[in-house]
This record gives sequence, C-alpha cells and structure tokens, in this order.
Amino acid sequence: MQEVILRDEPYCMYNYNPEELLEKLQNAPPLIRPSVLADAAPTEIIQIMKQCWQEQPDLRLSFSAIHGEIKKMNQGKKHNIVESMMKQLEDYSSHLAELVNERTAELGEEKKKTEQLLMRMLPPSVAKLLMANQKIVPESFDNCTIYFSDICGFTTIAHASTPMQVVDFLNDLYTCFDAIIENHDVYKVETIGDAYMVSSGIPKVIGDRHAEEAALMALDIMSATTTFRVRHLPEIHLRIRIGIHSGSAVAGVVGLTMPRYCLFGDTINTASRLETTGVPSRIHVSPDTKQLLEKSTKKFILQKRGVIELKVHTIF
Repeated sequence: MQEVILRDEPYCMYNYNPEELLEKLQNAPPLIRPSVLADAAPTEIIQIMKQCWQEQPDLRLSFSAIHGEIKKMNQGKKHNIVESMMKQLEDYSSHLAELVNERTAELGEEKKKTEQLLMRMLPPSVAKLLMANQKIVPESFDNCTIYFSDICGFTTIAHASTPMQVVDFLNDLYTCFDAIIENHDVYKVETIGDAYMVSSGIPKVIGDRHAEEAALMALDIMSATTTFRVRHLPEIHLRIRIGIHSGSAVAGVVGLTMPRYCLFGDTINTASRLETTGVPSRIHVSPDTKQLLEKSTKKFILQKRGVIELKVHTIF
C-alpha cells in the first residue's frame, strides 16, 4: 500500500542503501516502518496501513478485515481503485495457495513413483534405508540357495536376429520368468545377457525352505520354456540350463549411481558353474541342495549325474 500511495519503492523515505536497510530491519529495535505523510492518502487508509505493520502478528488485519474496512469507508460504493487492488491481492493469495497445494500433490505423486521404482530395483528393506539416507551395511547369510539359468544356443539365436529382436526376445522371456517368481519366496538378483540369477533366503530369511522354494521355481520356469516361442523365430524350441547350489553368501549394495544389490561368495560361483556344466532342459543341483530337499520334503525326484569337476570343487 505504501508503494501504491507514494509510487516508489519500499522505505523510499529513508536515505538508506539496501544493505543498511536490511541491517536495521534485522536488528530491531528500534522498529523500522515506512513513513507516509498525512496528506498523501485518506487518513483511514493510512491508519489501516499502519495497523498492518503491527509488530505482533495477531494485531494485524486480515485481508477480509481490510476489505470490510474499505467497504465502510466507501459506503458500499464499488470500483474503488484501492478496493480493486485489495480484491486482486486476495484472489492472488487464494490462487497461490491452490497452486502450492497442486504442486505439493504433484511432488508427492512423483516421490511415490520414485519410491515404487526403487522398491522394484532393490529389496524393500534396502530401498527404505536408502530413502532414509542411512548407510547400507553388507550382510552375511549362513543359509541360502542360488539359482542360475541361461539359454542354450543363445549365440545362434542372436546371430539370426537383429539387436532389436534380441532385446524383444529377452524381454518377453524375462517377463515370463518374472511372473513365475512372484509365486515363490525368492528374490530376482539380476539378469546378465541371457543369464538369469535368483536367490532364496536372501535378503529375506526363510529358514530351511530356501532350497525347496528355489527348486519349485526352477520346475515352473523349466515348464514355461517348453511352451515359450520366440516371436521372430517361432520354429525354435527354447531350451535352458539351470544350476542350483545352497550355502552361505554375503549381500550388499554396490555403487551410488544406479546402485546394485550384489551377492558374493563361493555359493554364487558354484551355482554359476553348475549352470555352465549343466545339461539342456535339466536342473543341475549340488549335493548340498539335494540334502536340504530330501530333509524338507520327499516330493522331488533326483537322479545322480556323476562326478563333475568344477575347478577345486567336486560336485555330484
């Protein structure tokens, strides 16, 4: 109102530069308030303006109170320039509040989407720690089962396909696998090319059920591949190799940009080698996994393959 009345900047009646003015405003008392001559505007307007400068916020007039006072002064007359200005200020304040609420809602929605994406990329327990800016400490798991699978003849399929067709093929296959693992107590660790890695017992500890959950999932995946067809090569009958091993492992988050939940230990290496030396369309399990399966249930049929040399390990 002081700017409107005097047609000048705030505190124009003082000969202060901006730094001096800010210093005096910050270090009150004494209070610094604009000074408007009595003949610069109607007395009532100046009184309302000064009342809005009260030090105690509860003594200041609200927009609606100011609007009412101006109406009284104008005896109900409309189209007064000050009244129009007050109405515009009131409308702007209301619109600004609506805009802030709208932007806050949009920000909340985007934050929710980001959290959901992070929950899909990392285990929920780890994702929550990251969102809380807490440090992720590596964990050691004494009992878990690791699953690896890859596609037999993938190089041949890739050679007969365009890069886009390879991407579409892997996306179709892994989407099928992802739907299957939703029905089991397992966690998809990652995909590397045509390799698919899953853990059971990590990060969620489920007792001795991890071997059974991984085995049931492997049977479902093997069954699904018998009916799966490559869209651009429908005549190909897809076959995969599967390796499963049980033991201990260490899990942790690696990296800050695009963080990855990684597993480390001989259990992971052994499961990978079991898959590499496996037979197409067969599930290759280690003696440790076999022992856990026979301990927990009798519903699995296992056939001894023979002695297989895996570097320093001998797997039956």
